[in-house]
This record gives sequence, C-alpha cells and structure tokens, in this order.
Amino acid sequence: MYQKRQQKVLNALKERGCDGLVLNAGPSLAYFSGLQFHLMERPVVFLLVAGEKPLIVVPALEEQKLDTVDFDLEAISYHDNPSRWQESFDSACRQIGLPGLKIGFEPRQLRMLEYGYLETASPSTTYTNADEAISQCRALKDSAEASRMQKAVSIAQDSLLAILPRIGAGMSEHQVAAELVIELYRQGSEQPLPFSPIVAAGSNGANPHAKPSRRLLRQGDLLIIDWGARWQGYVSDLTRTFAIGQVDHEARRIHELVLRASAAGRTAARPEIPCSAVDNAARSVIEAGGYGTFFSHRTGHGIGMECHEEPYIHDGNESPLKPGMSFTIEPGIYLKGKYGVRIEDDVLITKDGNRSFSDLNRELLTI
Repeated sequence: MYQKRQQKVLNALKERGCDGLVLNAGPSLAYFSGLQFHLMERPVVFLLVAGEKPLIVVPALEEQKLDTVDFDLEAISYHDNPSRWQESFDSACRQIGLPGLKIGFEPRQLRMLEYGYLETASPSTTYTNADEAISQCRALKDSAEASRMQKAVSIAQDSLLAILPRIGAGMSEHQVAAELVIELYRQGSEQPLPFSPIVAAGSNGANPHAKPSRRLLRQGDLLIIDWGARWQGYVSDLTRTFAIGQVDHEARRIHELVLRASAAGRTAARPEIPCSAVDNAARSVIEAGGYGTFFSHRTGHGIGMECHEEPYIHDGNESPLKPGMSFTIEPGIYLKGKYGVRIEDDVLITKDGNRSFSDLNRELLTI
C-alpha cells in the first residue's frame, strides 16, 4: 500500500517538474510510510527520490519503529549529541543523491530545524511547494480510510450521548469539556484527540473558536459543543447546539436557519460540482433569513488524517468534488453578546452523491 502511495505522489511531483519529496514528522509522513512520529527537538526526515530507495533520518531511540515498515527503507540514525546531527544529514543527502535536485516539501509542516540541516548538507538542492501533489493523493479516501473515519465519528457520537444526561445548569464549560474528554478516551478514541473540545455557552458561543471557561451554564443558554475523536490515525469533527432549558424566539429561529443550511449543504454535495457550490447552498439559506453577515467562516474543510486538510469548502474554490473526498459541512450564526449556533457533520463524496458519517440528532435538543 505505501509503495503505491509513494509512487503516486512521485508521479504527481514529476508532472510538476520535481524529482522527489521531503517529509518530516506529521500526517503526510504517516500516510506515505505508515510511520508515526511527533514533532520534537530531535528532527525526523523522510526522503523520497525517483529511482532511489526511500531513506529516513531518525534519532536512535526511534529506530525500533522502523521494524514495522513493509517496504525497502534505508535508515540513518543519530544519537543525542546535537553537534553530530549534521553528519547524519550530510550522509543521507549524499546517499540518496539530493544535490542538484528539485524537491517538494510541505510549507505548513517542514520546520526551519529540518530545512537548516538539509540546506547545509546540500546547498544546490532547490525546494518547491508540494501541497498540491500531496493533497492530490491524500484527499481521495479509499474504503479502508472511510471505515476508520466512520469509526472515529461513531466514537465521538457515543461519547457525547453518554455525557448528555450529566450536563445541565450549574456546570461550567470547563467541567463539560473535562467529562467529554474522559468519555472520548473511555469509548476508545486514540491519543491525541484531534483538538480540544469547544464548549461555549451563551455569549461565549458567539466566538466560533471559544475556549472552555469557568462560566456556568444557565437556564436560557444556547450551548455549542464542537468535539472529535481519533481512530487508527483518522479523525472526526462534529458540532451540535443545545438549549439549556427554555431559550428565546430568536435563538430558536437562528437554530432553524442553521439546520436548514446544513441540510442544503449536504443536499448539494456531489461529484463534479465545485466546492463553492456547497458553500453557496448553505450560505444562501442563512442570507435569505437575514443573518448572512453573522455567518463568518467557510462552510467546511477537508478531514481525514488531519482535522483541517483539502478540500476547503468556501466561496471562490472552484475545484470540483471527487468521489472519496471527505469534508465537514458546518454552517453557523454568531450574534455577539448573545449566543451562537453551529451544526457540523462529516461527509464523504460517493459516485452518485454523498453520505454523512454522522447521524446524531441535529434538532435543538433541550437539556
């Protein structure tokens, strides 16, 4: 599997005039090699060059991870004295023939730490943005990837359902978030969670990326919960909005608008339409309801090994949707000083439309 993925990305890079790819610790390295490392002070670099055996530079304490690799891989390891690390990178660049080549990299992932060692080892190598070639591979999920994403969604949904009976007026946002994190791990989510849950009540819900606070939930609040889980390297990202007791008429009205916008976005999503069409379908419902200026973000983002990846669902993105693409649909309305509403689902484009991984009730439930 990983050899096929490596060849696919090399072919995509060749079409763009590149000779190979450099990856450091992160989701793309896991996707193309199956190897999981975290970013730390010790650099990890994977070099993939057309016609050469893949090569990885790793700290010695991580070498045992290479025993799981199912393809031919060269490895150069180093110990903990940083003054000797450059020697390992010099050797790696010579061995794989990096001097003079044009190599793709991920601008949002490769750090100056790794780049500095590579540039010193091979100053004649040029580097170019490989995001498009990488996303051409990663954006199209196969059935195994889709199954993992479905499991990640199921864990997330089961976790929220388990704690809902314990949520009520008098609890703090922080307490709700803590209960949810514990339950996510109890239900089987892998570490780390894709992100720290957002729990935002009342006026805090008007901030789309609010951080859970010590604010207590009160009668009449709208409560936004945005959370996710991880399963075998793939993640989920969901949002539901709840009522704490009776809420006012406008709160119910904006929830109904967001609910309809969510349905419109899910109905629009199908192969070959541009990403912008999904955004427009959801946004037009909220605009028609008179709240367009209060929908302050894109309708969605790709999801898979990362919580945010290609494709991005926003106005102006004319890239066509393809079977296998997965992304969120998450319209929202945010009224500063009052409250907010967001409903978020994870969907997969199929050959004749889409299916939602998530099926948790989207209605305004009172808790």
